[in-house]
Amino acid sequence: MLLLTMQFLLGLLYANAGEWLMHKYILHGLGAKPTSFWAYHLHEHHAVCARCAMVDPGYRAIRLSVWNTQTKELAVLLGLVLLHLPLLLLLPAMAWSLYLSLALYYYKHRRGHLDPDWARRHLRWHYDHHLCQQAACSGNWCVTWPWCDYLLGTRINMP
Repeated sequence: MLLLTMQFLLGLLYANAGEWLMHKYILHGLGAKPTSFWAYHLHEHHAVCARCAMVDPGYRAIRLSVWNTQTKELAVLLGLVLLHLPLLLLLPAMAWSLYLSLALYYYKHRRGHLDPDWARRHLRWHYDHHLCQQAACSGNWCVTWPWCDYLLGTRINMP
């Protein structure tokens, strides 16, 4: 039982670290180049959120026939699930906590961009990331939980 608990906790930390790394280095790093696949994050998602006070209307309905921020995000999450399938055989509790984290990420991220008041109360770090001036956009990389932002010193509190 202790081994499964440790696997589960490791999965949560792994998921949070992956979220931090992906947001900072892929979505904002590689995504800064307008021709990159990852550019949707900065050039679509952030741009829409800046105009609409955190709301991203692309999250209102799940329409898999539309290639927008939400469907691109779902494709990436599905890719992460598939990439980590072998983990189910080696460390099943870690794999399931990762899958749970991915589902929770999607739920929280989507809800936060449909209900800014909820995001301000429950995802303050992500709310601050989107409704920031340039300095704060270089931090607050976590969405689900701000653990790695605190651990790595990138949690920036907005006034």
